[in-house]
Amino acid sequence: MAHQLSRRQFVQGVAVTGLAVSSGAWANSGMQETGRALMPHLTGKSFDLTIDRTMVNYTGKSKVATVINGSLPAPVLHFKEGDTVTINVTNHLKEWSSIHWHGLLLPFAMDGVPGISFKGIAPGETFTYQFPILQSGTYWYHSHSGFQEQTGMLGAIVIEPRDGETIKADCDHVVMLSDWTDENPMVLLNKLKSDAGFDNYQMPTAKRFIADVRKNGWKDTVESRKMWSLMRMSPTDFTDLSAHTYTYLMNGTNPASNWTGLFNKGDKVRLRFINGSAQTIFDVRIPGLKLTVIGTDGQLVDPVTVDEFRIAVAETYDVLVEPSDDAYTIFAQNIDRSGFTRGTLAIRDGLSAPVPALDKIQWLSMGDMMGDMSGKTTVKHASTEYSFSTDMHVDSPRTNLDDPGVNLRDNGRRVLTYADLRSIGHANEEQSEPTREMELHLTGNMERYIWGFDGLTFQESTPVRIAKGERVRITLVNDTMMTHPMHLHGMWSDLRAENGDFQVRKHTVMVQPAQKISFDVTGEEGRWAWHCHLLYHMESGMFREVVVD
Repeated sequence: MAHQLSRRQFVQGVAVTGLAVSSGAWANSGMQETGRALMPHLTGKSFDLTIDRTMVNYTGKSKVATVINGSLPAPVLHFKEGDTVTINVTNHLKEWSSIHWHGLLLPFAMDGVPGISFKGIAPGETFTYQFPILQSGTYWYHSHSGFQEQTGMLGAIVIEPRDGETIKADCDHVVMLSDWTDENPMVLLNKLKSDAGFDNYQMPTAKRFIADVRKNGWKDTVESRKMWSLMRMSPTDFTDLSAHTYTYLMNGTNPASNWTGLFNKGDKVRLRFINGSAQTIFDVRIPGLKLTVIGTDGQLVDPVTVDEFRIAVAETYDVLVEPSDDAYTIFAQNIDRSGFTRGTLAIRDGLSAPVPALDKIQWLSMGDMMGDMSGKTTVKHASTEYSFSTDMHVDSPRTNLDDPGVNLRDNGRRVLTYADLRSIGHANEEQSEPTREMELHLTGNMERYIWGFDGLTFQESTPVRIAKGERVRITLVNDTMMTHPMHLHGMWSDLRAENGDFQVRKHTVMVQPAQKISFDVTGEEGRWAWHCHLLYHMESGMFREVVVD
């Protein structure tokens, strides 16, 4: 028998255990009744976009959202590789705004980062973006001004290859994941600065202590608790903001509204997953279906079949599925297992499938805290790391790309890892050796909620300099217990395996706690942003400028 949930619980995707529901009763909790109508699709070489505000209701309360052309998410923009596009963006807000074309290679003046590549779009003004389309695949766009991304300003980009799609599918759906809050984002940031763990409802409890004593014995349990206490850290620091703050959306609909992607029996379906969240890492699966991953961050990869994949903020994944039943649930639970969003693949509107229970949490491990602890891998810490802004140092980080990450380990499902991803092509980059290496550490002080590179916030740092055309190997070491999706604008990040071999081309690289990851970049002329794509981390200092000249 299905468990009965409160309307708030299901609308917000806070908790559920194995039930099937229809979208009818609560469909108006999102912007519209049918999910497929939420995102207009625009195609061509010239586009007119307007930035404005509108009222939305995802939780039973009407709130103001920042939108493009009146929709949340913004319209899906369809480009064709080889074309030059012109996009006129008019700002109807009372404050400055911007649009960043995430993952696209373009002249830096078109990149859309205020203070770095241009001054922004003033209230009442129109800015014209114009750039050639040099790639194909699945990408997205969003505001790079304040917290406008958190309040709804995000949309998908689909670029058709110059010679047409080589991956054949009978139907094609964009699946945009995002997080919504009724609270003012600046208020949330102030809460995090006052108490970084205020939204962590997964903290160790007396009940869990008793269970661990029964399982592991008194001594081991007490020692474990003592270790975490001495480190002044929590084994459940998976994310800063949970489902108690967020409502999770799929294509602009909450779980109750049940966005539905239609297919015909016998169809091969392409799903373009985009994580357009401000702060939420999702784990995605479709119970009853295998997922064949064919692309990431717009780049094709050797197909790999899995049951589940983790998608960090700003990443994209293209998958193929071959449904045979009438309906399937697309289930995306957040990394801390406090909530979820869901939609449905179905042969007609109005159908739904059982919604799985949220997985039980796993505690962060010693490896997540200290690295591999073997001394095999060593790093150098900058002198700037030893200050009040850094509360943790990892001296021997782990390098395992085959780790799916906390809350996905040994869950009985085949989970995608970076070690599974192999880009198709890019032979020149594969053979091109870097002429220089640089190592930077991702640092933070959780108690003070300060984030940075090498212990320095953006305001304290100087630009990273790369010569035009220079091939540089960048190594990132995560000295924190949070997962950071790192995005370098304007250049591909060619991820390397532990032995140095080329692995996969990315525009956003997820670095797990106590992990060391290396990738190569080729300098593209301009001033570029480089930052953690967790919005509240970026706003709290994990941001650098990269100058290529």
